[in-house]
Amino acid sequence: MRKSALILAIAPLIFTIAACSGESGQTANTPGTPANNSANQATRNRWDTIKSRGQLICGVSGEVPGFSFVGTDGKYSGIDVDICRGVAAALFDNPDAVEYRNLNAKERFTALQTGEVDILSRNTTWTLSRDTSVGLEFAPVVFYDGQAIMVRKNSNIKTLADLKNKAICVQTGTTTEQNLADQMRKRGIAYKPVVFEDVNITFATYAEGRCEGITADRSALVSRRSILPKPDDNIILDEVISSEPLAPAVAKGDTRWGDVVKWVVYSLVKAEELGITSQNISQFATSNDPDIKRFLGTEGNLGEGLGLTNDFAARIIKHVGNYAEIYDRNLGPKTKFNLVRGQNQLWSKGGLLYSPPFR
Repeated sequence: MRKSALILAIAPLIFTIAACSGESGQTANTPGTPANNSANQATRNRWDTIKSRGQLICGVSGEVPGFSFVGTDGKYSGIDVDICRGVAAALFDNPDAVEYRNLNAKERFTALQTGEVDILSRNTTWTLSRDTSVGLEFAPVVFYDGQAIMVRKNSNIKTLADLKNKAICVQTGTTTEQNLADQMRKRGIAYKPVVFEDVNITFATYAEGRCEGITADRSALVSRRSILPKPDDNIILDEVISSEPLAPAVAKGDTRWGDVVKWVVYSLVKAEELGITSQNISQFATSNDPDIKRFLGTEGNLGEGLGLTNDFAARIIKHVGNYAEIYDRNLGPKTKFNLVRGQNQLWSKGGLLYSPPFR
């Protein structure tokens, strides 16, 4: 009887999650039902659980260079990883107080809803259905992206129209697949989808030459191209066929924990706005600027409202840096990706990044 009761209790969660699969935050927007009460209960009071544990558990991909990737030394790096390091710095004054768990596209939402991980920082697109039926609570966007298509340089393919009747590798059950179908249908372009559930197999099939193009988030294409046998033999078409705002997420139902993650992300952006970096933060310690004093916690008690120390933002910048430092370290001009910031610039520089006031 106990086994039967357990099966009945978790069945709604299983069916909800079964509708959600995809890579780079590109899961099909299949209508579902809100996460059930038992799943919500597992994630309530998350901050108290983390404090008693003394460590953050962060769900990542581990397979996307520049975002989350495990090096030969066994260490994790990437923008998504640095978000988790920033949260750990705010909580414990220690960016290394993090346990990373690699999650594939199918299991990521289940892991978050059931409390297996505290935060999902895994190049995941913020969508309406995930905000509602999947039961996620998104933090601010950390990378504005869009879907694109990669082809071989010697293919003479320059536009989507040139892919008429060509084979395109795509991950099945994702919004990537649906976006491609919608855009090609809109343009009246017939094509041959070559679909796989596993993202590694999808890219391996493209590398083997079994399809003329492959589609994913532009950032994912840039990242994956870097580990292809001959990266320079591949180009990414200029046409962008979707909007993909990538953001970390926590399980819905714990506003307190969601606020912590939200303001950690805003701290990265605000520090760049104020010109505060990991290298010069000590120079701002005696600043008389009230905005800077509140931000660094030398005046006021903003941190207490989050259940953190008042210098939580200073901890983050000291250990991890501001948004620009994180971007440049993982994707900037001195990396093999050399990805232009574009929309990921501050609002004052023509981008979309903006922080609410720290007051």
